[in-house]
Amino acid sequence: MTTDFARAYGFERKDVTLANWRTAPFSRWSFAHAGEVVPSAQLRAEAERPETALAQSPLLDQPMETGLAGHGSAREFLAYAHTDAFVLMRRGEIIAEHYAPHADVNQPHLIFSISKSLTALLLASLEADGLVDPDKPVTSLLPEAADCVYGGCTIRNLLDMRVSLAFDEAYLNADGDYDRYRRATLWNPAKLDRPAESLLAFLLTLKKAAHDHGGPHFYASPNSDMLGILVERASGKRYAEVFSERLWKPLGARNHGSITVDAEGSPRAAGGISITARDLARVGEMLRNNGMVDGRPVIPQDWVADMLTAGDHKAWVDGKPNLLPNGRYRSQWYQTGEPNGAFCAIGIHGQWLYVDPSTETVLVKLSSQPNPLDDELKQDNFAFFRAICALKA
Repeated sequence: MTTDFARAYGFERKDVTLANWRTAPFSRWSFAHAGEVVPSAQLRAEAERPETALAQSPLLDQPMETGLAGHGSAREFLAYAHTDAFVLMRRGEIIAEHYAPHADVNQPHLIFSISKSLTALLLASLEADGLVDPDKPVTSLLPEAADCVYGGCTIRNLLDMRVSLAFDEAYLNADGDYDRYRRATLWNPAKLDRPAESLLAFLLTLKKAAHDHGGPHFYASPNSDMLGILVERASGKRYAEVFSERLWKPLGARNHGSITVDAEGSPRAAGGISITARDLARVGEMLRNNGMVDGRPVIPQDWVADMLTAGDHKAWVDGKPNLLPNGRYRSQWYQTGEPNGAFCAIGIHGQWLYVDPSTETVLVKLSSQPNPLDDELKQDNFAFFRAICALKA
């Protein structure tokens, strides 16, 4: 007998396993239900306030001259780009949104590496209270890191991805350090012939590369997971508690979120957060307003200003990026270097938070893109965002 689940997704729930949950077609379901696949901790809002009315606008269905990669309308482009949820916010108001048939306005979605950018906001809050000093060494909070790569770098090196780390960010690796990393976070199946490791135990085995810390930009997710460990060490609380108290409740988030955790409860701060598209848009709007929500500071204004202006362009270029030739990277956020001042957070499989201050626009796109990276589609998304931001609405 065919179940309602199978009619909705084209496969049965029992077909989704730890071995295939990040691959198509299973990701259409699992990216919105990560907590059923990997152990997770709740990120609590002040109170759940489910949202019902969707922003109805002809904007997504009208023809556009540019930015659609050959597709006739924004909605057609969004379908082409494997979009599960899309939110267009202007001056704090949601004016258009799109949800795939299997998605829902109140359903949290895995945001992958946008988690890094939200983790940095927690560090910003702790820094404001004197609990974290980004210029101090990692060992000031985690002495046991002395004998690994993190023993010789600062927290700022972590934040800006300028750690000299001997590690290959190979998302499809099935039998090397990246697979060890994924198994330590409980994202990949255990291997009976390999020892089980916690996330922290894995991080403490990583080694330094030949050059000094503080050099070229080198994107490596373990750096951000180390930041999640430091959030807990600095605060004396679990990551989920810090997230709730310092970001989610002050932001006015409408839905609870979640973060995946390892066997010891350590957070997957580099990629394990699930939240709704609307709540992620509220994060972008808060930053567009210099860290303020309804006249109240959530993130210090000077931290936001530093994040937007202080990234080292030379370090970015020396890291040989495949996007944003004029860009910078600061505190786990990307600055485009374009005249409009746009900045963004990006996650694999097509997760985006894009803010254009010049048009007072915030865009969120959450996806189940089969290819984790797909550089060509990434450029299509940038062109689409620029075109949408330029529309009058």
